[in-house]
Amino acid sequence: MEKLNDIKFIAVICLTLGLAPFTPPHIWEKAQWIAGGAKGMQAMDWFDVVLHGTPWVLLLRAIVLKYVLK
Repeated sequence: MEKLNDIKFIAVICLTLGLAPFTPPHIWEKAQWIAGGAKGMQAMDWFDVVLHGTPWVLLLRAIVLKYVLK
């Protein structure tokens, strides 16, 4: 459970799973698709958003816990 609060560990996960595939970052494409209304998104697309977005949520959470809520 300590790894969920380790910013360095989570940053590595963000740079690997969070951005894969790298050209262009998959999560960026999905975010644009959702911002455009998410028309045509299926269950697999939403699973992709959760899979590639979770590391970024964990990183934001770790930063808030470490630096904002001292």
